Amino acid sequence: MAGPDGGNGGRGAHIILKGNRNLWTLLHLRYFKNILADDGEGGMKNNMSGRDGKDIIIEVPLGTVVRDDVSGLHEAEILEDGQEVVWIKGGRGGLGNANFATATNQAPEYAQPGEPGIEVWKVLELKVLADVGLVGFPNAGKSTLLSVITAAKPKIADYAFTTINPQLGIVAYRDNQSFCVADLPGIIEGAAEGKGLGHRFLRHIERNSVLLFVIPADCADHKKEFEILVHELEKYNPELLHKQFILAISKSEMLDAELISAIEKELPEKVPHIFISAFTQKGLVELKDLLWKTLNQ
Repeated sequence: MAGPDGGNGGRGAHIILKGNRNLWTLLHLRYFKNILADDGEGGMKNNMSGRDGKDIIIEVPLGTVVRDDVSGLHEAEILEDGQEVVWIKGGRGGLGNANFATATNQAPEYAQPGEPGIEVWKVLELKVLADVGLVGFPNAGKSTLLSVITAAKPKIADYAFTTINPQLGIVAYRDNQSFCVADLPGIIEGAAEGKGLGHRFLRHIERNSVLLFVIPADCADHKKEFEILVHELEKYNPELLHKQFILAISKSEMLDAELISAIEKELPEKVPHIFISAFTQKGLVELKDLLWKTLNQ
């Protein structure tokens, strides 16, 4: 007799992604594959609205990419500390019967139901975030180099694709300074089309400031090998060509001065190069200096 007084329902909880610069992996989510968000509370009498569901915040490292598992569509990317993205929205709350009262229907006996919850599968993927990325064909000596200039212990063996997943290491530099180096899986010709490890490798290059191309001294044609590597990067994403390039000739302990001079003549002029040897430590100090200088230009 007093008229309609049904309150509105609260919305369902959102699932929110939040960037955290102190996280480096997604391992903390490994055992939380199923996440259930709360329903909103129903509306009450006396025009009292129900409370919203309590939002779930998932903290992820910077460089995390979000995509739908079914369509594969890119949905979001977390790039800044504290950045929040409403990943999966909770359903809207319904409207109580008080919203439908009119001059001719002053006591409506119906209300609008809330939206049902949705069930979806999503994928979180972390692109490696490093200052320097090591680029080269399988068995070019990238993992050995990383193990010598950092404390990282990547798998090293004399066969292709020893490195399946990116390996990170921190290079200690002068005056207690440091920078991060990533040993990326070896590239092969046709990687941009998905051959070899394909996109599993190339996607990580987008997060590196400097690309260090590692080509072994016993390569048949150093210039051609460098051009193949650059061509694969260009086919995958032309913007990668705007990064800083450095060329390192590895395994140079087997070279004498005459061979070094001959190889230098065939290297691209506009790309800084250096001859190194992880075995004899040749050129490693100079390499660190060159990387540091390039990173801070």
